[in-house]
Amino acid sequence: MDFSNLEQSALQLNALYEKLETKTYGRVWTTQELALGFMGDVGDLAKLVQAHAGVRNIDDCKARLGHELSDCLWSIMVLANKCGIDLEAEFVRNTREIAAHVSRELEK
Repeated sequence: MDFSNLEQSALQLNALYEKLETKTYGRVWTTQELALGFMGDVGDLAKLVQAHAGVRNIDDCKARLGHELSDCLWSIMVLANKCGIDLEAEFVRNTREIAAHVSRELEK
């Protein structure tokens, strides 16, 4: 699946969540609330990475790690869209700049 298909899938899921949020809370989550949810997912991810490294005991760690990584990616894609960021273009630009910087450092 390419990036645009992943993004479309993330946004379709977000649309479903927004319907549920409206039904449950009378409104959709703000970008700030989405970011707070993402922070919770990052905390869960950190614990699962520790378990994967053997310093925490979490049952079914690898499957749960994959799930949490996916949750984090979903949050990033949705937040980027809501903030008007072309995430694919930014990722390409940023990784090129970082690779150029690291390459220059290696040449020193």
